[in-house]
Amino acid sequence: MGTLLALLAIVCILIAPFYVIYKPPNLLIRYFQHRWPDVLWQVPTRSKVVALTIDDGPSEYTNEIMQVLKDNGATATFFIIGSQVAGREKILQDLIRNGNELGNHAMNDEPSRSLSDATLASQVESVREKLQAAYTAVDAEEPPKYFRPGSGFFSYRMRKNLQRLGYQLVLGNIYPHDPQIPFWRVNARHILSMLRPGGIIICHDRRSWTVSMLRKVLPEIKSRGYRIVTVTELLERGGA
Repeated sequence: MGTLLALLAIVCILIAPFYVIYKPPNLLIRYFQHRWPDVLWQVPTRSKVVALTIDDGPSEYTNEIMQVLKDNGATATFFIIGSQVAGREKILQDLIRNGNELGNHAMNDEPSRSLSDATLASQVESVREKLQAAYTAVDAEEPPKYFRPGSGFFSYRMRKNLQRLGYQLVLGNIYPHDPQIPFWRVNARHILSMLRPGGIIICHDRRSWTVSMLRKVLPEIKSRGYRIVTVTELLERGGA
């Protein structure tokens, strides 16, 4: 019995770090917010409202994602990869027309943390120009200056560089790891289990399973009395 308990203890010790990464407790997120106050993880509010963010667009799936949002009275912040915009400019314009907003996800699908200051600044500016063109085309206000780093990792140097460029670094606290987990039911359960007021959900375009996940998740979030909004609206409702 002692050996069995010891083995169970070892398994728990080995599994615990992975579980914390997969489902970080709110206490840990609050520590992150305290440790890096210039990075947005969640918004303190008692209102039942969450922000939906969708990375890695535009793609062949973006229009379908946009329709699911419309069907559920939801809006989202789409973090755009600049190299994927060519030929899909109208998709960006349609996203804005439907109440969504566009954020900056650099030019390529790569870890932003590995880029030099000059390269990151150049990529951020290139994407900004593409987003600005979309907003200008629909006669909308300036795009928000939100940046989400590729792969989600950041450094002190990156944070200071983005501050100089006038950008808010946006991460989140509800992340189903959907780029790595291609099972929409699993991802949907993850999001719903982590749901709390002021949360920021991180999902990904460019995956065939995202639409099915959103079709399940969005109606359920609404049935719990939540509104699903952009990062900007969440900040406004949270008083930030």
